[in-house]
Amino acid sequence: MRRLESATIRFVPPRRTGRLVLLALLLASLCGAAIAADKTSAKAEHDNFHFLGEMNKASTVMVVETRIVPPELGKKIARAVDQVIRDGNQPGAKRPGDYLQYEPLILALAGPDGSRMHSGRSRQDILSTTRRLMQRERALALMDAMIQSKAQLLAVAEKNLDTIVPAYTNGVQAQPTTYAHYLLAFASVFGRDSERLKQAYARLNLSPLGAGALGTSSFPVNRERLAELLGFDGALENSYDAAQLGALDQGVELVGLCSNAALMMGVLVQDMHTQYHQAAPWITLQEGRLTGTSSIMPQKRNPYALNALRLQASEAVGRAFTYQLEAHNVTSGMPDYKRDQVEKTLELTTDAFVKLADVMNNLVIDRSRALQEVEADYSTTTELADILQREADVPFRVGHHFASELVNHGRAHKLKPAEIPFDVVKQLYADAVKAFDFPKTEFPLTEERYRVSLTAQNMLASSKGLGGPQRAETARMLAAEKRRLEQDAAWLKAQEEKLALAQQKLDRTFSGLFQ
Repeated sequence: MRRLESATIRFVPPRRTGRLVLLALLLASLCGAAIAADKTSAKAEHDNFHFLGEMNKASTVMVVETRIVPPELGKKIARAVDQVIRDGNQPGAKRPGDYLQYEPLILALAGPDGSRMHSGRSRQDILSTTRRLMQRERALALMDAMIQSKAQLLAVAEKNLDTIVPAYTNGVQAQPTTYAHYLLAFASVFGRDSERLKQAYARLNLSPLGAGALGTSSFPVNRERLAELLGFDGALENSYDAAQLGALDQGVELVGLCSNAALMMGVLVQDMHTQYHQAAPWITLQEGRLTGTSSIMPQKRNPYALNALRLQASEAVGRAFTYQLEAHNVTSGMPDYKRDQVEKTLELTTDAFVKLADVMNNLVIDRSRALQEVEADYSTTTELADILQREADVPFRVGHHFASELVNHGRAHKLKPAEIPFDVVKQLYADAVKAFDFPKTEFPLTEERYRVSLTAQNMLASSKGLGGPQRAETARMLAAEKRRLEQDAAWLKAQEEKLALAQQKLDRTFSGLFQ
């Protein structure tokens, strides 16, 4: 396979390591602006034990501040909470995720008084809070992967502003466009996904902790303070909602946006994959890490990365649907929708976006082959009908009928549009307009104008509508998508910095209890 064009930004996506450095380089390349790079590697997703420890730290601070627990006893409890966390962080240590298994570890160090830290809490609000803490972390990881993927997509689009490719409707070549115009359509779709994620995050980042089983308690639990200590934007107000209902509708929203994104990834991947059906595809993957050979057929270059990504996208859609089925027709308070289904769907979708970034960075675009595909068919005849109306006052339906007859003749004689003799074109026109009793039977275009009207370059350059494939409009949309990408990156950085600051404050306040 002859390599004519491929992306120049070399980015092999890691799981999460050093992502801010890579993202800064991508954005700087795309936007022509210097973007400060944070060299701190992102943390891996945390487990139930970790978040139980964080909630216990916040609850210990809160019960001391509200005088549910006196300071001296609070010091004893805080030391026990700290020790349990330290012990659980040792290599090979047990890390219980159920509070009924976790609390005995505290009581073994602080005695029965250690349970006073649990005043006003229940496993119900703890579990609902755990779900939100884990989903919050994974939602930000998903945004990070979406940003990386979109950055790669825009990088390829910018290199292909003038790359003419066929576009299809009903599986049939319809009109020519540019690869940049095509990719920007997906950038727009993924942009809506990122907007949905930001909106969902605002609803997600509310704390259920302190709601008790569903009706709070007689202790003066400060739920707003618990929310602040854990980095939430506030408390989820209604305690029944907080402990029992919120996990369901929030989970459905999150898996729903994962499903939306995965569906569109599947469309994009399938468009790529259909090229491998052709003897001479115009879009392929660079051979090597993302492709493989057959065990028996030496000519094959199987696009394994596309297969894996398509399957993973389908699995994300399936998991979203499964979650809704599991949560369907259950009474409130049941455990069916309070497990880790949402987190797993977020993780799967995140990894799919990482894979998509890798695929986009390894595309090979054969521009001349793509143009040959366009020129071999009749997808520019719409513009011929338009020109006849604009320049010769031929009603569109009359011109459309003529263009259709031109296509019939060309295909019947196995001719490409440019190969039909001009004398035949004129005769086809004269015969076609008779069906409408149109008086002007002489073909109104010169041969030169006719030939130009059927070129893809002319059709694209003639486009005038908002959002069309003409270069100026495509370049405008590309710039707009770059700005939206910068905004998403800024949003992500702000959320991560807010959580980091909350973590520092919690650690400092908690450690102050026993120092």
